[in-house]
This record gives sequence, structure tokens and C-alpha cells, in this order.
Amino acid sequence: MKHSLLRWISWRPMLSRQILALVAALLFAAAAQAETARKPVLQVTTLDGAQFDLAAQRGKWIIVNFWATWCSPCIKEMPDISRFVVGRDDVGAIGLAFGDEEKVDIVKFLAQHPVQYPIAIVPIDKAPKDFGAPKALPTTYLIAPDGSVAKKFTGPVTTQELEKAVAAGAQAKKT
Repeated sequence: MKHSLLRWISWRPMLSRQILALVAALLFAAAAQAETARKPVLQVTTLDGAQFDLAAQRGKWIIVNFWATWCSPCIKEMPDISRFVVGRDDVGAIGLAFGDEEKVDIVKFLAQHPVQYPIAIVPIDKAPKDFGAPKALPTTYLIAPDGSVAKKFTGPVTTQELEKAVAAGAQAKKT
């Protein structure tokens, strides 16, 4: 049977390329799923000099938001993230200013666009290993209380989307 399958595939070069592409896609999907399931490590120094350690945040939901000052969708979502975390003990956030801007420029930007969560600068060439460099900005990860990635958002996220993702994650933990 094995030899007849190989003979059949070798007779159909176009189909064999499609089969190989399908196998590659399935392997890639499995790798992407495995990446989503792991518990990422993130240790950064915030603009005010404090240390932020994602592992120390276990027990609550954490929003990890990659953004840049030149990114208008990032600017649009910042107030929503702030509103979502204000006054809640079960949710926190960290903003990662991703780019090559100087600290003084980030601080000046934040004076005009204040947020209610800490900000750290992440140079483009030093993206956090467990998150990698975002393919687009903004990119937001919702980390579950157990430290796993509950959801990844590409593009601006709203308070409603965050609330829905937290509720879905909490419901999944109960079942």
C-alpha cells in the first residue's frame, strides 16, 4: 500500500505539491496553536523605573499591548484599554512602546495621551522572545490568570472586545 501511494503521488506532480502544501499548513497551524498555549515570559523596565514581570501578575488578566506613537489605531485604542483596567483588581495592563523612539519622546507623547497603566520601551531589535516582533501595530495579547495567552488581537481593541474575551475565558475555565 505504501509503495502504491508513493507511485500515485509521483505520477501527479501538481497534486503532490498541493499535498505537501497542505501538510506544511497543518504543521504550521499546529505550531501556531502550541505557541498560543504556552505561558510567555515578559520582564521589562517601565518608564518610571519599576520592574514589570508578567509571571508576578498571575491570578489576574493582563493586557500586553504593543503600540507606537506614530500609529493612529494605537492612539485610538489607548483610552479603551485605560477604561478597561481602571478600578479593577482582576485586570492589569502593560503598554510596550515598540520602536526606536527615545524615552523623552515617549514621555512627551504620553503627556498628551495619558494612560492608566505602565509603559515600557521595547526597541525593534529587542522584541520579547516569547512574544516576538508584532507583524502589525497595535497588537494586543490578553493573558489569562494562569499565565497563558487567552487571545491575540491584531488592530485596535475596544473595551467591549476585551470584556467579551475575559468573559469567554472565564467561562471556559469553569467548564
